[in-house]
Amino acid sequence: MSPIEGRLCNVSLDRSFSARDPRIEREQELAVIDLLESNSFIPLGHEGGPYRLRIETADGRLALHIADDQGMHVVSHYLSIAPFRRLLKDYTRICESYYDAVRRPGPERLEAIDIGRRGIHNEAAQLLRERLSTKVLIDKDTARRLFTLIYALLARHAPHQGLLS
Repeated sequence: MSPIEGRLCNVSLDRSFSARDPRIEREQELAVIDLLESNSFIPLGHEGGPYRLRIETADGRLALHIADDQGMHVVSHYLSIAPFRRLLKDYTRICESYYDAVRRPGPERLEAIDIGRRGIHNEAAQLLRERLSTKVLIDKDTARRLFTLIYALLARHAPHQGLLS
């Protein structure tokens, strides 16, 4: 498989609920830009690509719908949100701390929070890679960006469905 085949060319999130927080929406936008610029995404058992990915929730689970670059459905994978709940809660709290710290003087607190944020992000990315390992091969950076998108999606749905609680 050539490098252009084993990658994402388009990523979208379910937009059936309105945005909860412009800061989260901004993180989502940046994650999509970074993801499309550089990623590794190889659905096991499928030759081809590049791929389109649509992430949504379905019956309290994450739904990853994969299509080829022409939009033809390749496969859908469903993941339980339960293994991610603690990390999503921790990530939510640390993001709030980060946003609060940005408004205050002194880089020391920001640096400490950012280190914690990266640690949670890395742990969540590793979990995502493990949960997808029999379905889709992704590298660490792709997993980190996908976790950001999952966080944004679930945060958008949280007031309506309680997915982060």
